[in-house]
Amino acid sequence: MDDVAFVVPVYNEAEMIGSVVAGIRQVCPNVVCVNDGSHDSSANEILKSGAFLVNHPINMGQGAALQTGIEFARVLPGVRRLVTFDADGQHRVADAVAMLELLESGEVDIVLGSRFLGTALSASRLKKLLLKAAVRFSNVTSGVRLTDAHNGLRAFNKHVVDTLEITASDMTHASEIIELIARNRYRYREMPVTIDYTDYSTAKGQPAVNAVNIAYDTLLRKVSR
Repeated sequence: MDDVAFVVPVYNEAEMIGSVVAGIRQVCPNVVCVNDGSHDSSANEILKSGAFLVNHPINMGQGAALQTGIEFARVLPGVRRLVTFDADGQHRVADAVAMLELLESGEVDIVLGSRFLGTALSASRLKKLLLKAAVRFSNVTSGVRLTDAHNGLRAFNKHVVDTLEITASDMTHASEIIELIARNRYRYREMPVTIDYTDYSTAKGQPAVNAVNIAYDTLLRKVSR
């Protein structure tokens, strides 16, 4: 998979990032970790892992980290497909490989992982309710019909890699990517994936109130456009 790059935004993930990169590098040598102003030893762990290290001097947000990683991946020789992958151990490399295989068929430009077509292991009932509410909100505001609106596991072809421009620096980037699917007329498909909610990833996750904040910010962005 020399033609693939995995982009992993990292913020204070020293405990997990080494094992996450090791899992990816079993199938793909090109791992781009964007250290988004971490205060722990994430940068050192990334260097030890053999991944590319790109540093933000301050915490700019996951959306900004993804865009930085995408721009870095664009100039890597031979890269024509890209995967966005979380640093907290929630995603499975096998799911990413299956998504890349679908992408290789040429039928779609972007493949989106869906935990509601697949499995959300150990997810709380409240978590599932909030995520499903976010899906309904996204479907109404974006016009893109999905079953999972805020899953960080995605696969892009070269067209998307070269044209995607994420301007939302924070967690609202997930909503913006869906809006860009509609605006840029990317061909898309969802695939079932498994999300592993461990004690670590749950503690690192976003608080429930952020779902309200993301919805509010999304509406503001659409109104101001």
